Amino acid sequence: MLRNYFKIALRNLQRHRTYATINVLGLALGITCSILIFAMIKYHLSFDTFHTKADRIYRMVTEFHGEEMGYTQGVPAPAGKAFREDFTFAEKVARVTAFHDALISIPSSKTNKKFEEEAGVAFTEPQYFDILDFPFLEGDKKTALTQPNSAVITQKLADKYFPSENAIGKVIRFDNKLDFKITGILQDLPPNTDRRHEIFLSYSNLKDQSKFLAADDSWGGVYSDLQCFVLLKPGVTEATVEKALPGMSKKYYKGRDAAEFQFRLQPIADIHFNPNMDGYVEKKNLWALAWIGVFLIITACVNFVNLATAQALNRSKEVGVRKVLGSQPAQLFWQFISETALISFVAILIAYLLANLALPYVNGLFESQLSINLFQDIYLSVFLFILLGVVIFLSGSYPGLVLAGFQPILALKGKISQKHVGGFSLRRILVVSQFAISQALIIGTIVIANQMRYSKESDLGFTKESVVMLPVPVSDKVKMNTLRTRLSEVSGVNNVSFCFQAPAATSNNNTDIRYDNRPEGEKFGINRKDADDQYVTTFGLKLVAGRNIFPSDTAREFLVNETFVKKLSLKSPQDVIGKPISVNGDHQKGVIVGVVNDFYNYSFRTDISPICIMSVSDMYNNCAVKIHPANIKSTLASMEKVWNETYPEYVYSHSFLDEKIAEFYALDDIMLQLIQAFAGIAIFIGCLGLYGLVSFMAAQKTKEIGIRKVLGATTGHVLWLFGKEFVRLIAIAFVIAAPLAWWTMNSWLQDFKYKVSIGPDIFGIAIGFTVLIATLTVSYRSVKVALMNPTRSLRSE
Repeated sequence: MLRNYFKIALRNLQRHRTYATINVLGLALGITCSILIFAMIKYHLSFDTFHTKADRIYRMVTEFHGEEMGYTQGVPAPAGKAFREDFTFAEKVARVTAFHDALISIPSSKTNKKFEEEAGVAFTEPQYFDILDFPFLEGDKKTALTQPNSAVITQKLADKYFPSENAIGKVIRFDNKLDFKITGILQDLPPNTDRRHEIFLSYSNLKDQSKFLAADDSWGGVYSDLQCFVLLKPGVTEATVEKALPGMSKKYYKGRDAAEFQFRLQPIADIHFNPNMDGYVEKKNLWALAWIGVFLIITACVNFVNLATAQALNRSKEVGVRKVLGSQPAQLFWQFISETALISFVAILIAYLLANLALPYVNGLFESQLSINLFQDIYLSVFLFILLGVVIFLSGSYPGLVLAGFQPILALKGKISQKHVGGFSLRRILVVSQFAISQALIIGTIVIANQMRYSKESDLGFTKESVVMLPVPVSDKVKMNTLRTRLSEVSGVNNVSFCFQAPAATSNNNTDIRYDNRPEGEKFGINRKDADDQYVTTFGLKLVAGRNIFPSDTAREFLVNETFVKKLSLKSPQDVIGKPISVNGDHQKGVIVGVVNDFYNYSFRTDISPICIMSVSDMYNNCAVKIHPANIKSTLASMEKVWNETYPEYVYSHSFLDEKIAEFYALDDIMLQLIQAFAGIAIFIGCLGLYGLVSFMAAQKTKEIGIRKVLGATTGHVLWLFGKEFVRLIAIAFVIAAPLAWWTMNSWLQDFKYKVSIGPDIFGIAIGFTVLIATLTVSYRSVKVALMNPTRSLRSE
């Protein structure tokens, strides 16, 4: 019987190829998106879940309880040691201090090979590998990093540095200063971990890189890449530990600092999803994608129902004959379900192929390593099996019940009308649902695009165009002066400035501030910008009071911004000129000589910070070069030559400031591209559904249109007969979609301190675009009916 069902189903689909093609295409597109979204969600939810003790692994983090709450994933350098010695909660404690963009060279090679490792290096305590499961292929994890000048690298880097050789015992050199002997080889890192370091160095050598970060009394500063991982003992809860942690603050801090510096435990499962702690993506964004996937499946199933019920009238006589010959309603129902199953199965096969074709683009977009393999991923197999059942049920049940319920006498006489297939009501609801989803996605796309445009095109308070950032590998004053002099002689270079970072950067140095010799520091912190006297000119900052700082290698004079003045509740920028300030625990002292305009020092998600600019040459990590936009290629080539001659032992790289700033919104850009794609697919599927509704109306109104034309109706009148129906449905869909989209996008915009408004123009564009697309869809089918010769439609009367 089952074989017979599928044989008849195949014949019917071959007879109605257009109907079958539209259904397969609609379902395939919806399922393709769902497969990709499923793979994406599964990938992100799997991050760092492979650690066998994941339920007991935590990262200690810092909360700053000042004027505003602040967060960082880092802790003061001695915090890990203090936790290990003061409490008995932990089975293992490990500190790890990372430095990005590390230069690694191979001193034993004939050419002294050099490699710029973006992931950098991590000075790591040996217990790190007892807490986290990164398997050793060679070496002993318990002793690999216990001795000074020892290193552990991944197999990938071992093959890269020492091809066709055993890397154990070989020497690598970090930053042209420190040599490390390789004592262990790690299995290559899995793609689903946020711990991306591939070079681990003995923690005892951290003092050679930074005495401050290695010191046991450096409680006053927090470096975000100095992190502490804790493996709690079985039975010890997070809540128990957090009750005790304030005691650590009271013990190691005095006065107000004891209340300001607070420590918390962050579960390892939360690291990937916590935006306050530099998490990659919030879970709410993943669930938003999941709902989009559900909506696209519903939209595709709605399509199927619309087209199936429109087609049902054409099959009424077939049903009548089958019933007269003895077919039972259940047999007819399962006959139609078999057709639905066949279409759905073909759609899933096509969707699986399309998803694999789209996978490289998605991986490139997210810089991820998603995989879609039906035969290796049991979760994907189960998902597709459940999805197939859901699609068959949602798509086939109602049309199957409608066909099975036809009365044979009426069916054979051709008296089946729209009321026997559910009338227009259900189809109207379905089409309204489709277009409500489509319009909501369109509104979301417009809002995100507007915010991205606003973020990238707004005046940031400084010049970001045509500014090239060059690395300064070592704090050598002679070489820096040489580099400045030679770069200034390059044709096309307008200005050169040495600095820690550009005005807006992902790396910020926040510290305490004491104004005008007051007994206590201010309640707010300050963002310090270490830079020379050319910083203001190079980045186009504007002085609103006072003068620029004079050339110096140490902090003697300060520039502050307008927000600093406002934080002090002073009336005029002139009021701070000549006032002494001290920052960084009174380590840098000087006099305020000028006030610059406010500028955005981070993304639009955060407020403009109080800022001070001061000269500390030891902190200069970058050389900012303002170039003329003409002949950029030749200017860059000349700059590279100068840099290589100044720092021949290092690897050259450069970046444009505007591109670095655009990275603030990289994930938002990805979300925009995804929503644009999903909105386009939803609209396309919705148009297929609208085509189904028009086809249904055309089948029902053929004779009515013939009579109208005989009585003098024009083609325009006939088109309006169809047009008024879909305009009404789109209007209803808009009424539903607009408030939902406004609420959703308004919630998304709350993440931005500086944002666009959701005005009526956005909703006007959304409904206008929808009407345009729907008009083109309806016109194709309705014009064909409107131009039909009335004698053909009335000849049976």
